[in-house]
Amino acid sequence: MLIGKKRKLGRKINEIQAGEKLEMQETIEDKDLLLYLGLTNDNNPLFIQHDYATLTPFKKPIVPQIMLMGMVTSAVSKYLPGPGSSITQSNFHFVKPVYHYSKLTFLFEITEVDRDNHLVAMKAAAKNEEGAEVLYAELQVCPPYPPKPITSNTMDNF
Repeated sequence: MLIGKKRKLGRKINEIQAGEKLEMQETIEDKDLLLYLGLTNDNNPLFIQHDYATLTPFKKPIVPQIMLMGMVTSAVSKYLPGPGSSITQSNFHFVKPVYHYSKLTFLFEITEVDRDNHLVAMKAAAKNEEGAEVLYAELQVCPPYPPKPITSNTMDNF
């Protein structure tokens, strides 16, 4: 049970500045692909069948784009701004295909802080091991709100 337990939240709106950056790396492993495909029941042959993919311009199976989106959104939830954040808008561009076993480097940057509306604008980009950009995204994120004490309204009825 989580009630009463302290949970570490991400950074609040007043702690965030435009220009902040985060870099992280992710490697696409078989287990990640299998978990995604099992969870979504997505059996697109472009994602899993080598014999089919070799007959396409891609030449080999590619990573599902929604998996790449998940890597971006999870970085927002875990690191910048962090736990308690909510993405309110996103726009993704998949510049080049990402292949199985790719090692991606993601760069996130806060581009604007709108304290009045409690929103931050971010951009995210990912490059493959050759340094080619494979993904670009623009995000609007609501950073975590400070929690209200659980006991603040409990005694109001007495």
